[in-house]
Amino acid sequence: MTRNEKRNSRSRTRFGVIVLLGLLVVLVGGYAIRSTYYAQRFLPKTVVNGVKIDNLTVDQANKKITRELSESPFIIKVDNKNWKEIQRKDLGWQNNYQSGLTEMQKKQNPFSWGMQLVSAADTKDVDGNTLDENKLNAVGEAVRSEITQMNTTRTATENATVTHTNEGFEIVPEKQGTTIDVDAAVAAFKEAAKTGKETINFTDYLSKPTITKNDESLKKTMDKMNAIAKIKANYSINGQNFQIPTADINDWLIDDNGTLSLDQAKVTAYVTSLGEKYNTKTNPTEFNSTRRGKVSVPAGTYSWTINTPEEVTALTNQILEGKDFTRSPIVTGATTADKPLVDKTYIEVDLQNQHMWYYKDGKVALETDIVSGKPTSPTPAGVDYVWSKETNKTLKGKNDDGTDYASPVKFWMPIDWTGVGLHDSDWQPAYGGELWKTRGSHGCVNTPPDVMAKLFDMVEVGTPVLVF
Repeated sequence: MTRNEKRNSRSRTRFGVIVLLGLLVVLVGGYAIRSTYYAQRFLPKTVVNGVKIDNLTVDQANKKITRELSESPFIIKVDNKNWKEIQRKDLGWQNNYQSGLTEMQKKQNPFSWGMQLVSAADTKDVDGNTLDENKLNAVGEAVRSEITQMNTTRTATENATVTHTNEGFEIVPEKQGTTIDVDAAVAAFKEAAKTGKETINFTDYLSKPTITKNDESLKKTMDKMNAIAKIKANYSINGQNFQIPTADINDWLIDDNGTLSLDQAKVTAYVTSLGEKYNTKTNPTEFNSTRRGKVSVPAGTYSWTINTPEEVTALTNQILEGKDFTRSPIVTGATTADKPLVDKTYIEVDLQNQHMWYYKDGKVALETDIVSGKPTSPTPAGVDYVWSKETNKTLKGKNDDGTDYASPVKFWMPIDWTGVGLHDSDWQPAYGGELWKTRGSHGCVNTPPDVMAKLFDMVEVGTPVLVF
């Protein structure tokens, strides 16, 4: 290269550098001038409370946000569709974002406007909304009522549960439904309204299952139900022993939100059926009499009735223990259900044969003819018992003609609640046969004095007395 050519090349290089430096000065100057512009305005792509405010001053931005939010309704969506629009004025809504916007504008770097152009939108929320709490709560309750009504047509969410199958008890997985969690949705609505948001989707607040198939307590419930399903639960009533059907217990077992329980309605129905069959207060007693063979003696004072509420609770608790058992029901009455109502010690009064026996441990210890009540005041039949023993008692009452009577006796053993009992009767000339028709008592069992004295010493309070 010649000297001139070298000189020209250096000249061109210097010119290019000068031009480049000039352009750089222009660009920097322009950027600086634009930065000065943003010292009082919001940077590009700035969004506050859902409203674009880029290139606006604080005052302009405040007016724009106020205008747009005031004029736009609050929209509630369900299944991504507009379900309800609420005018902000109905919430007592007021707003002024001047203070928040001023603070936000001061914190921004005006020289970063270039980077902001190529960045994602800078989205922020600024406080400045005020609501009338009373109006907000009133609208919230109205929304609650509408959601509750809407839920009746939607599919309910179901927790995982334990259910009975042919193979035993198994866990049925939870099911996500479409019902909305009312409390969560209403709370979210109020919070969104306060912050100035424009919309909320209630489908984001579906009711969730609280118990899943992997819940450890649910697995324990299933295992315990399978164990209980195999127990032998027995009853002993009136000397009869029988097992509660296993199928019944399986049918009673339920998963009560992860807790093992029994269906109380079904247990109550079962215990009620036991009472209908076995209650001696309402059912007659089949009795093998001395002379007449098997007879049916109506219920009397010596009886009991299953206390259904208490027995249901006790039976439930015992089954849930998961162990084999034999129990007698809880009853109310003169005796209990854990033994035969009439066993081997009792008094038998045969009105047809006008004869009485005292059986002790299955053997006749004493017997005698008697005189029972006359036709106008017959001795009532029933399974009664000696509930007291007294000596030198004066029995009082009314004769058929209305006059009073008073009969002194040496030995008195009442057997029912109407004044009927066993006693000596020294006024009777004889006993047995047809004398009851003409010389019958007012209902008591007249007994020869010498026999009554022996019977009084032999019999204990609580001894059953069968009158038939």
